[in-house]
Amino acid sequence: MAACGLDFGTSNTTLGLLGTGPAHLALARLEGEAVTIPSAIFFPPAGDEAIGRAAIAAYVEGQPGRLMRSLKSVLGSSLLDETTPVGRRRLSFRAVIARYLAAVKGRAEAQGGEALTQVVHGRPVHFVDGDPEGDRRAEDALAGIAREVGFREVSFQYEPIAAALDYERGLDREEVALIADIGGGTSDFSVVRLSPERHRAVERAGDILANDGVRIGGTDFDRTLSVGQVMPLLGLGSPMRRPGLDVPSAYFHDLATWSQINRLYDGRTLRELRTLRREVARPELIDRLAAVIEAERGHTLAMEVEDAKIALSEIDRVDLPLGWVEPGLRAEIGRPDLARHSADLARRIGTCIARCLRDAGLPPGAIDALFLTGGSTRLAPVRAAILAAAPEARVVEGDTFGSVGLGLTVEAARRYG
Repeated sequence: MAACGLDFGTSNTTLGLLGTGPAHLALARLEGEAVTIPSAIFFPPAGDEAIGRAAIAAYVEGQPGRLMRSLKSVLGSSLLDETTPVGRRRLSFRAVIARYLAAVKGRAEAQGGEALTQVVHGRPVHFVDGDPEGDRRAEDALAGIAREVGFREVSFQYEPIAAALDYERGLDREEVALIADIGGGTSDFSVVRLSPERHRAVERAGDILANDGVRIGGTDFDRTLSVGQVMPLLGLGSPMRRPGLDVPSAYFHDLATWSQINRLYDGRTLRELRTLRREVARPELIDRLAAVIEAERGHTLAMEVEDAKIALSEIDRVDLPLGWVEPGLRAEIGRPDLARHSADLARRIGTCIARCLRDAGLPPGAIDALFLTGGSTRLAPVRAAILAAAPEARVVEGDTFGSVGLGLTVEAARRYG
């Protein structure tokens, strides 16, 4: 039997394999030489599905079929057991996740040369905010899927704790660290006491001073940026002919939310838009919205907004070309726009960190290090919120996409090695 650590993320997934001991653990190459693979799956009308970058490429190249991204975000929601059309059949979202994870597991087994039967699965501190029962259902669902794809023993570790275990491997002295793991779907925080000596201990519950999290991640920043800067170009906030009414907003919020996009492709939406067009003051805007939905290009739009968001970490302004929607159409997005539309999300992240420090019984000055992992820690509003929580702490940049997977593999070595 072989054990592994599996970080199934909203945006990306990694899987760590064990060698002859914890010092020899490494992330598996899941797509070519890449150790990360996007959490995406593409179903063509016939034949086998593609996952990861290949799935995204098939969609971008215009191949017929269905792209699904941010698969993890349905855990803890009513969507999990809903079915969705895939080619000539319907699959539940649970079955879609199982197909994706089975493919990831198979690639890792091909590299390692043996079956993987034991897994430490990463999980956010909260799958669902303020709903312990929903949180339990989400973990149970993920455990059930893991068993469906062939894992006999399944256990869980909080993702920020896993990141702490990876960080601790390089320490030469004791310190108290605030671990910030901001991924595609959740923001998770832990205050942990770490040291080389403590790293050798099997039982670490006493070193975990506090855990907290909030269901905010990179996809939420995509959504708010899209709603604020792009969706008005497609009619959001525009008036109806009847005074005092605006165009219904639900279409735009679904189009801006990764896990909801495919719901617009059921045929009913286009019929509704044809009726709506006769009742709005600016029908040309609804024509743009209909063009995106009719061409099933919602994910194209979401990916372009995501790329713009990421680019704003490096440059001040992005010109988002939307000529594929309508010739000459474009959206200008600057850093102030990102900051304005994400202000509430950043505030909620800061509040969560403050609560975590309070639960740990520590003032901000007691934190020696801020360990940052997850792609969304690169976003300026997020980074500012984290650094403001412990301004005197040393900032440590973790492996943006690999720290959690490596830490889960450290934990797998302890539990199953």
